[in-house]
Amino acid sequence: MRASELGDRAWKELLDQHFRLAREALREHRGTEIDSAGDGILATFEGPARAIQCMRAIARSDLELGVRIRAGVHVGEVERSGNAIRGINVHLAARVAAAAAAGEILVSTTVRDLCAGSGIQFTDRGPHELKGIAERRELLAVVD
Repeated sequence: MRASELGDRAWKELLDQHFRLAREALREHRGTEIDSAGDGILATFEGPARAIQCMRAIARSDLELGVRIRAGVHVGEVERSGNAIRGINVHLAARVAAAAAAGEILVSTTVRDLCAGSGIQFTDRGPHELKGIAERRELLAVVD
């Protein structure tokens, strides 16, 4: 694991840089940070194409730091509780992200369908069993 290779101080400095760059990308793409934990950020966007563009920007910035992000994008209704969001679609988005490999942005078929005409291209990653989700879900990777 990268954290154990770097040691606590260097890992914290790297994470601080990652979060600074990620938050800059969120502002640029009109994303709203909902939560952060560990080395990840949960955010909402005005639309799925904007979310993908933001993930691409974060991936480029992090690559310069020697970090390869794993990201997931899903679209759906959520329940709001103060600043927090909850519900099956939040859970599904987290599971899509967890299925991504290093350097990969995975999306649900819902995202692909809503991005039609955007110029964003996807490649099929096939059906995945996602923890806590009853049926297998088709996932796609964003093509650079």
